[in-house]
Parts: sequence; structure tokens; C-alpha cells
Amino acid sequence: MLGLAGCAPLPPKPTRPPAPAQPMARMTVATPDAEHDLLAQLMAGEMALGRSDLAVASGHYDRAMALSSDPVVAERAALLAIATHDDAAATRALDRWQALGGKPAAMAQARAQLALDRGDTAEARRQLKLLTETRDKDAWRSFARVLVGARDQAQAGQLLEQLATPQRLPPDPQAWLAMSELADKLGRHAWAQHLADAALARFPHNGEVYAWAARMQAHNGNVPGARKLLKQAIARSPNDVHLRLVYAGMLSEAGDYAAAEKLLDHGPQDVGTYRLRAALAARRNDTKALTALYRQVQQAPAGVREHSAYLLGQLAEMLHRGSEALSWYGQVDDDDPHAFDADLRSAVLLQAQGRGAAAHELLGQLQLDYLDQPDQLRQAWQLDAELYLREGNYVQAITAFTRALQVVPNNSGLLYGRGLAYAEAGQVDNAVRDFRAILKQKPDDVDASNALGFTLADANRDLPEAEQLLTRARAARPNDPSIADSWGWLQYRMGDLAQAAQTLRGAWQASKQADIGVHLGEVLWQQGNHAAAEQVFDQVRKLDPHNVNLANTIKRLHP
Repeated sequence: MLGLAGCAPLPPKPTRPPAPAQPMARMTVATPDAEHDLLAQLMAGEMALGRSDLAVASGHYDRAMALSSDPVVAERAALLAIATHDDAAATRALDRWQALGGKPAAMAQARAQLALDRGDTAEARRQLKLLTETRDKDAWRSFARVLVGARDQAQAGQLLEQLATPQRLPPDPQAWLAMSELADKLGRHAWAQHLADAALARFPHNGEVYAWAARMQAHNGNVPGARKLLKQAIARSPNDVHLRLVYAGMLSEAGDYAAAEKLLDHGPQDVGTYRLRAALAARRNDTKALTALYRQVQQAPAGVREHSAYLLGQLAEMLHRGSEALSWYGQVDDDDPHAFDADLRSAVLLQAQGRGAAAHELLGQLQLDYLDQPDQLRQAWQLDAELYLREGNYVQAITAFTRALQVVPNNSGLLYGRGLAYAEAGQVDNAVRDFRAILKQKPDDVDASNALGFTLADANRDLPEAEQLLTRARAARPNDPSIADSWGWLQYRMGDLAQAAQTLRGAWQASKQADIGVHLGEVLWQQGNHAAAEQVFDQVRKLDPHNVNLANTIKRLHP
């Protein structure tokens, strides 16, 4: 007992009473679950839209709509439900949107979309009529959006003819032209022509109306009528740039290039007139006209000149002013629709100036910038490969062509380029495989037939097949110097030196291509005509001092 008493605990120390709770601490905050949290539903909906998951986004906006008094949320819920063909959800959202004060025009547009989705033509017609009778400034544009998005184009065309009539269209020529163009897109060509003619009668002094009416006539086969209309319009409005462009385009399509140039040379100019004038002058290879135009565009008003950097680059390049062209291409704005093309041309010019590393660096950057755009990515890789091919870097060329083929499998142009690279690298089997792959897709491809025929002849193998391929190629393009070169080289491999020399001499006279000269020189040498061969080799050196085939041939002939 004494021992237990000795172990008894001491009495506890006195403690302070607890502090009174703060007023905010006494409050209980109700935290809604995600199902009833407006912000959570909106965020989840937007995240689903970011993943392009419209069905999930529609579900979230359907719940958000019930928690919100914002008509914008209800509108989005309605449009998502219509897009996912959820009839019940769309009806529920439209009713909620209307209750929250949705605008009549927007409501009619959405209800028309839902009716078309259901296949209810009568209701769609009623709603579209309501839409076009509102005073909304974009009513007819919204009308067009509904019909363009319709799944049944015949149904859309029928509604267009019923509602987009000259009696109902507003006094705005743009609306008439838009409805005529829409009718044409929907396959209602007669109605498109009807609206174009009616617009011409309603707006006789509008140049755009004349231009569209003429286009419609030309589209429907009445080219003389179209030209007559444009001639009348230009006589009435000689300074209307749009009219002059349309008429000049029609004249050039008909082959009347002189009349087109004459029409464009006089009067106000803009980027469009300069571009067409450049195309016409380039077609005639008229250096004098191109030089004058180059100077004229440089002296154009600042607004025109700023939007003509790509055209100025093209003109400078056609005039063999590479440094100037490179400078102009560098001034093309990133937002310009020709920005990508300007970078491609810049790479070509850089390589031509001996700045191959800079060219490949630029193309490498393009490959990163356009990683999500397959067509541009393919072009960047293809040009990269072609530049490597020109430089004789066949390994890199093959790698670049192969990358491009991963984006566009079995593309004949890429297979052709890689086949050439394989052939130059001495990988004959791979080259033959690529050329044959092209011919499997396109049996009548003349370039592939020529390339495969030459590759086989150059490797001195399968000469009967090479003869068949090149015979077909010659029949298709009898005056092509490249095909003649292949045929002459085949004759050389088959031992007919006289025929080879005759064919190659004709090809060399027709086109001073370095490789043709190398082949002719070798055949002449083998005939014992060394002086004539050396003379040809000297001409090749002047054309291409660093030609690899020439160096290899001379090394072989002078062991």
C-alpha cells in the first residue's frame, strides 16, 4: 500500500478557460457537390470542348443551364445539344433560353437548325421565315448558316428557293449575291442565275453585282453573254478594280492575253491587278514588262506595297535578283496567306547562294512551326530532301523523304524523289522498289517509267524491261530531252555506240543539261573520239563546275 501510495499521480495544474469562438468560426458554410456547382460544370464543359468531346460537353452545359440564369449558358447548351443530335436536351435548353430572354433571331436560327435535324421541313421553314423577318442585321447571314449546315442539301435548296426570293430579300446587294452563291453551292444553279439576274435589275450600278452575274453566265456556258455584261459594266465604271480583274481573268482563261493585259495596264491598281499582270507577263517570259512592273509595285502607295512583299519577291526572283527576292520574302508578314510559301522560296534562294546550312535551318524551323499541319509539314520535308539531293547529300535526302512519306504514305512525288536519292547513293534495289511502287499506283506515269528505265540501264541490269519502259516513255513524250538521254544511255549499255551517240547528241543539242553532256562525252570517248569528248566535258564544266557525275566519269576514263 505504501508503494502504491508513493506512485499516486500529482493533481493536475489549473488551465485557462477556452477563448470564446470568433463569429466567423461559428458559421457553417455549405459546399455544393460538383453536380450542383455551376463553376465546376462550366469548367468541365469547356475542358470537354477542348478535347472535342461534344457529347460530354453537352451534358455538362445541360446541368450548368439549370443552375444559371444567364441566357448565354442556355444558348450554349442548346447549340451543343443540337450538334450532338440530342432532341430532348435541345428542346429543354431552347425553352430555358427563351425563358431567360433569348434574342428572337438567335432563337429562330437555333429552332430552325433543330427542325432540320429532325427532318421537319415545315417547322424549319416557319422558323427561317421568322428569322428573316426580324430586324437583326445578320438575319440573312444566319439564314445561310442554317442551310449550309443542313444534312439534307436537297431540303436546304428547297427552303432557299421558297424563302430567298427577290420579293423577300433586303435592299442590300451583298445579301442577294450571298443567296445566289449559296444556291449555286447547293446545286440550285437555275435559281442562282435567277437571283443574279434579278440583282442586276435591282442594282444596275453595282460593280460586284455585274461581276457575279457575269460569272454565273460563264459558269452556265454563256461566255459571250458574260463578256458582254462585263464590257458594259466597265464602260459604265472604268475605274472599278474588281470588275476589271474579273473581266481580265475571263479574257485570260479564253486565251486572249493581250486584251487582258491591256485592260489591266490602265486605271487604278491594287495587289490583285499587279498579281494578274505579273502572271500574264511571266507567261510570255516578257522580261521588259516584268522589270517595269517590279519598279511600279515598289512605287505603289504604302498600303498596296505593304501587302505586295510576296509578289515583289516573286518578281525579283523571275528577274534573277536573288538577294532582292530574299529581302522581300523576309518582309512577308506572318499573317500573310503567302508566309509559308515565302519561307520555302527563301530556303531555295539561300541554297542557290551557297548558304545550304541556313536553308536547312530555316526548313527545320518550318517543320517545327507546322508540326500540326500535315500538308505544310510534307512540303517542308520534301523541299529539305530536294535541297539535300541537289547538294549530293543523299543520306540526308533519303531520311527527309522518308519522314515526309510517314506523313503522306505512298505519295508518288515523294517516292519519286526518294527513288532518285537512292539511285544516286548507289542503292539500286531501293530505287527500283520506289519507282515500281509509283508505277503500281499509276501505270502510265511517264516520269517514273523514265526513271526506272534509266536506273536499270545505268546499273546494266534487266535491260529488256528498261527497253520496254523507255519505249513507252518515248511514245508519250517523243521530244523530251531527258527521255532521249535515258534511251541513248540504254543503247550504250546494249552496245550500240552509234545509235547511242546519235540520240545523245540530239538530246544535248535540245537541252544543255550537265548529265546529258556527261553521257554523250563518255559515249564519244568509247568511240575513240577523245577530242570531241573532251570538248563536251569542257562545256559541262562551264555549266556545272562541281558536277559529281562528270568527276566520276573522268576518273573512270582516266584511271
